[in-house]
Amino acid sequence: MPFTRRASLTLLPGLLGAPAIASAQAWPSRPIRLIVPFPPGGGVDLTGRLLAEPLGRNIGQSVVVENRGGAGGVIGVEALSHAAPDGYTLSLTGAGTLTVGPHLRQLPYDPMALANITRLVRMPFIMAVRTDLPARTLPEFLALARQGNLRYASGGAGTSQHLTGELFNQMAGVRIEHVPYRGTGPALNDLAAKVVDVYYGDPATLTLINGGQARAMAVTSPARWPLLPDTPAVAEAVPGYASENWYGLVAPAGTPEAIQDRIHAEVMRVFDDPAWKRRFDEAGLTPAPLPRADYVAFLRADTEVWGRVVRAGNIRIND
Repeated sequence: MPFTRRASLTLLPGLLGAPAIASAQAWPSRPIRLIVPFPPGGGVDLTGRLLAEPLGRNIGQSVVVENRGGAGGVIGVEALSHAAPDGYTLSLTGAGTLTVGPHLRQLPYDPMALANITRLVRMPFIMAVRTDLPARTLPEFLALARQGNLRYASGGAGTSQHLTGELFNQMAGVRIEHVPYRGTGPALNDLAAKVVDVYYGDPATLTLINGGQARAMAVTSPARWPLLPDTPAVAEAVPGYASENWYGLVAPAGTPEAIQDRIHAEVMRVFDDPAWKRRFDEAGLTPAPLPRADYVAFLRADTEVWGRVVRAGNIRIND
């Protein structure tokens, strides 16, 4: 059959898609950088390191964790946004860098324009308190908070920890002062040192609690958490309260769809492995991946929720 102009036009879409398909088939041919936008020691860092080993094993390349903290995670995600869109730079993200941040500051990137690949894990925050806090129960804590002079720590202004504490203030009718830190690790250290009274912690807080350096007052999930079955949910004293933390995986804008699909598939392989799923569960990080389209819809809904909290609290931050 002669190769006519009509035949060449028919083949054109397939030819245009060929480089992306070939790129995905070749990916990865070198190590991958995984930016954790917080210092070592917190739940985001733990998630990144738990993911890096099995992901690297599955794809046959090293996944190298790089901690780049600051500005509530924004500095690390900004670095990701400037990286080449070739699948060799990824980052962990969360509410503070994707769904809360747009309400608080002019971000140096567009969260919804990034290649948002999937949610990885979700978990409640642990309302942890210093060991010598007079309140021993949640009702006693509320009574103490209403007297004033309590301070709560977070991993940075505008993070999901910050907004979780603000939501508690709004719904419980208290005013606990927010003290932002440059990452979750330093905040944990000051809780253990009794510099602050309260910390809305990720699963890394369990190390302090189990070591007797902090006490679990409550969890922020709608119901009690299996890892702390004797610890009440905030909702038991503040009806309707709920705030679950989550971390997601993102690539630079413009990353080819075929590579995004491959990365998503490899993440699913990690969570489909019972041994690795158990390691996440034991760390308090419940695997909760979503199809890419569902994840984008989740991000839009989460953005609306936290926008209402920011407006109600008239929250402003200065970087």
